Amino acid sequence: MTNITTIGLDLAKSVFQLHCADRDGQPVMRKKLRRAQVLEFFRKLPPCLVAMEACSSAHHWARSLQDLGHEVRLIPPQYVKPFVKTNKNDATDAEAICEAAMRPTMRFAPIKSAEQQAVLSLHRARDLLVRQRTMLINALRGHCGAFGIITSVGTCNIGKLIEIIEDREDKRIPELARSEMRNASAFD
Repeated sequence: MTNITTIGLDLAKSVFQLHCADRDGQPVMRKKLRRAQVLEFFRKLPPCLVAMEACSSAHHWARSLQDLGHEVRLIPPQYVKPFVKTNKNDATDAEAICEAAMRPTMRFAPIKSAEQQAVLSLHRARDLLVRQRTMLINALRGHCGAFGIITSVGTCNIGKLIEIIEDREDKRIPELARSEMRNASAFD
């Protein structure tokens, strides 16, 4: 295993595929590893170049492999695609990653720290909540509109709709619809 200089690592949920090459780019080893075996395999290897497609979990693996002394490069998936020679599967993906990593003009993505990923997760979660809130407001406006109750667009006007939905004396909304809309408006 000492003649391995470059490894293409195709990440997965359970089974990872490796394509190992020597300094001339000749295949030395192809191997499947379960998630629990990955770090132990790389711990036994002398430092080499390990390339992966850039994705959210790639940053975790990159940091872990760097801690073991390996040089890690993340390649944007669109730059790997032209190197897939045959039918797409994990083994051919690993080979394509390995080949792409050895190209002198290849562009690589920076490895994010855990803190950078945490901030991105926070932004994604907030974006999701804002989109869900908007969908809910639009649904309430649409349901109320079906009963002839119209309000202006915007989150600042949703309070008026909620007051109408909560008002059991307002007979424009049938009780069945009111009950479901009350559940939906509980976000406020």
